[in-house]
Amino acid sequence: MPNLVLEYSNSVDERVNVQGLLEDLHQVALHCGLFDAPSVKSRSLRCHNWLVGEEDDSVDFIHISFELLSGRTDEQKRELSRALMVVLQEQASHVRSLTVNIRDMDINSFQKVIN
Repeated sequence: MPNLVLEYSNSVDERVNVQGLLEDLHQVALHCGLFDAPSVKSRSLRCHNWLVGEEDDSVDFIHISFELLSGRTDEQKRELSRALMVVLQEQASHVRSLTVNIRDMDINSFQKVIN
């Protein structure tokens, strides 16, 4: 049940192929060896309003939030974070702020319905 969410400032659209970046990040998740391929979900969210420090919206960014069910080791999560960052840096090194955050979801309270 991993979820990759690529958030980015709307200014990034002009300089990065967001769909291509999302597809490459999705491939990292598919092939990292931690998940069943059908359970991997990736999406992008364009941010129209944002503020960074005292520079307001003049700082462009890409942030990846990656949520996965608890149970992976810290090293597995670090390696996944590094692999995602490599793709980010390859395709968006000119974007001022690139960040990745891996988050555990509580396996005991997670609910899922597939129809």
